[in-house]
Formats: sequence, C-alpha cells, structure tokens
Amino acid sequence: MKKRIVSAERVSDASGRQYHLGVAPGEVAPRILLCGDPKRAERTAALFEALRCERRNREYVTFTGKYKGLELSVVGTGIGPDNIEIAVVELSQVAKDPTFIRIGSCGALRKGLRLGDLVVSTGAVRLENTSTYFVPEGYPAVANYEVVVALLSAAAGLGRQAHAGLTATAPGFYGAQSRRVPGFEPRHPDLPASLAKLGVLNLEMEVSALLTLASVGGFRAGAICAVYAQRAENRFISPREKEEAELDCIRAGLGAFERLEHMDQWKRQYRKDYWHV
Repeated sequence: MKKRIVSAERVSDASGRQYHLGVAPGEVAPRILLCGDPKRAERTAALFEALRCERRNREYVTFTGKYKGLELSVVGTGIGPDNIEIAVVELSQVAKDPTFIRIGSCGALRKGLRLGDLVVSTGAVRLENTSTYFVPEGYPAVANYEVVVALLSAAAGLGRQAHAGLTATAPGFYGAQSRRVPGFEPRHPDLPASLAKLGVLNLEMEVSALLTLASVGGFRAGAICAVYAQRAENRFISPREKEEAELDCIRAGLGAFERLEHMDQWKRQYRKDYWHV
C-alpha cells in the first residue's frame, strides 16, 4: 500500500518567521529558557554578555544572546498551557534539537516548603487538557533526567534550598487552583490538599504541557519554579523576597545550561547517547 503523505499546514511566512512569536530560523538558540512573565525574560536577558536578537510579537518576547560563551535564548510566553504550547511548537520549528528549561513561579502544596524555595520538577500531573490534543490522558509528563540533575546542581551552587518532585499543572489561576474569590466558588475546593496527599510538591500553569510536548518532539526539557505562595499555610511571598527568589531561579536556569554543556561535551568525547557518572 502506498504511504499517504500529509503536508504540514503553514504557520510561517516564506522566510520561516513564525506566526505568533515572530522569530525566524537563526534567531533562536538551541538552549531556551521559558517564562510566563515578559519582565522576567527581560531580567534574564540583562544578564547576557551580548544580545544579538530581540523580537516582540503579541504577548511573546524573545531575546537571544551569549551567557558565559553559550548561545542562549529566553522567551516570555505569557501564562498558561495554551501559550506554552504555541511557544514550544513554534520554537521547535526554528531551533535545531532544542533544550527547554522553564524558569517559573509556583505555589507550594506541602508543609515544609518555604517561601522562596526552588522546586525542580521531575514530572507533572496533567490537570490541563492542552496536551490531550497531542497524547492520550494516561501519557506521562516527565522531565529529562539530565535537565533535572543540572538544575539541582545549579540551585545547590546558589545556596538556596531546592526540592525535587512532582508538579501539578492547572489550566487556570483561580477556580482551577481552588482559590476562593467572592462570587466565584471553585468546583473542587480541596484540590491543593488532595494533591499534597499524593506527594505533589507544587502547583503552577505550564510544566505538564511543556514536558509532554518535549517528549513528543524528542527534546530535552525541565522546569524550576520559585515558591511565591505557601498554599498549605495560606502565606504569600513579600516583594523583596520575590525579587531575590526570582533572580536565583533565573540564575539556576542559566547555570543548568552550563552544566548541560559539560554533559554534552562528555557524551561527544566518549561517544555516548546518555550522560552518566
């Protein structure tokens, strides 16, 4: 039987410039940091030694430059799994064999996690449904082990407490995370406590979609999030602590790419497919 060939639907112009992000081939590095807040992307890019490309289109902002000799990009995606889906799909069209690291914020679900701590996701509970349009409901959202190790190592080098474990990804901020707001009662008011009983460390809005799409596309991906809210104790981070935690989260993401480069050099030297000690 003759194989049916399905042509891809075009979402870029003739030069390959992507519809939503506005980036073209050659403008994005293979090492990509992702964050929801465009100001966090700007803060990250300010740490680059040199900046060679800046693109802004719709809510997306992209900066590409060099950090300690490494070509890096940071992309502000906006909030939510639908936004991260657009970012990952379009970035993968213009960057060869990309590695994605999310540098985000989250709410801690379990007691013992402090405001300002960092959480490295080993996997994610897919409460969002964006990823279900690519994979079935039982498909796991798993972080690449090299990225997990690199993030934990980088966080340790900063002297900030880091935790590794499961993340839950919600499709919204209020009802989907069981926040009570006058006039808007959540359908599942006990969701944070229920997730904590299952061993889930934190709750945010992008990780499971990122990890699922990366697995489907054959890319490395991982995530590190700073704890801004302690849901079990109903506490929120102060502005000063938030600034410090965000900066350490950014630095951990940057440092992880330094460590991943060492891993990749080792693999090339010893002709290995996987890094190990």
